[in-house]
Amino acid sequence: MATLIRSFGDWDLAEESAQDAFAQALRRWPRDGVPDRPGAWLTTTARNRALDRLRRRTTEAGKLREVAEQSRLDTSVPAVEATVPDDRLRLIFTCCHPALPLEARVALTLRTLTGLTTAEIARAFLVPEPTMAKRLVRAKNKIRNAAIPYRVPPAHLLPERTGGVLAVLYLLFNEGYSATAGDGPLRSNLCAEAIRLARLLMRLMPDEPEPQGLTALMLLHHARRSARVDAAGDLVTLEDQDRTRWDRDEITEGTAQLDAAMRRGRPGPYQVQAAIAACHATARDAADTDWSEIAALYGRLAGMIPSDVVKLNRAVAVAMAEGPAAGLALVDDLAASGGLSRYHLLAATRADLLRRLGRRAEAAAAYREALELPSTEAERRYLSRRLAEVSI
Repeated sequence: MATLIRSFGDWDLAEESAQDAFAQALRRWPRDGVPDRPGAWLTTTARNRALDRLRRRTTEAGKLREVAEQSRLDTSVPAVEATVPDDRLRLIFTCCHPALPLEARVALTLRTLTGLTTAEIARAFLVPEPTMAKRLVRAKNKIRNAAIPYRVPPAHLLPERTGGVLAVLYLLFNEGYSATAGDGPLRSNLCAEAIRLARLLMRLMPDEPEPQGLTALMLLHHARRSARVDAAGDLVTLEDQDRTRWDRDEITEGTAQLDAAMRRGRPGPYQVQAAIAACHATARDAADTDWSEIAALYGRLAGMIPSDVVKLNRAVAVAMAEGPAAGLALVDDLAASGGLSRYHLLAATRADLLRRLGRRAEAAAAYREALELPSTEAERRYLSRRLAEVSI
């Protein structure tokens, strides 16, 4: 995709031509065998399909000459791309162009290069699917109309794209760790790919602490994956998880990466989130968790990222540190603001706090509200069990 976009400067043309190439491969490879260089075969086929499409557009004769010249120059990978050692990471850097708004960079990269659907990305950004679809179209149009070149920048310009790349990797991991769609809450292949790419990014930018912080954050969360669901595939809350099933090697690696990042003296949001994850991962049991420290860290994070989701997480920590009434007051303020009206975890959190306060009828209503919002089947089963408990 990056090669086609660089060559033709037209996102839709690149997507359509790539799809044509894969369709042709599905027809021919089972019959003729997989070529020795399948990536090169797909790229060449897609480029030829794009040229065919342009030839049919009589008004684009000038562009055809431009593309022919560019194709001649693109016979090998540009030397600057050698600074990025992995094809997938190179493609992510290519798409995270600073001329696009950060949200558009992240959304477009997720849609094109990580296999997430428009619906999944919309849920990650807490917006309706039609809204996200329009944003993706606008981003593609800007790329075409402004003739934005999609190239990997030289090493000294990589930092200006780092924010978008980090956001892509974090959302990719989140979709794997807490899937927004499907029967199960985990998509292990996405988690593994996000961690692999984060490690590559950390080695690519050894003087930047935030890639190291993101790697630590992913590892500390991923360490708990085996205990997050039971044998039936149902969610197990953090306080009820069997901590002997946590991956101690990943916890050790994650805390070491976090310590190394923090020693640089430039704390960022991924390092703060990793510190929160470390509070959970290093506690001997649920009762030993330092919720006051977690609430303080969320307060610091809220100063870096003015996000309603961060505020909701802080409210949960305050509830654990100071009692459910204190947390409920913060959750009610968030509900009144309307910023998380489509977020099922807001209603679910409110329901849980009401349940802990013994306000069963109100808790049942909140659980029903949560069940009406988009969530995974595993989450729906959990909410349904809780609803049944407070309805008895």
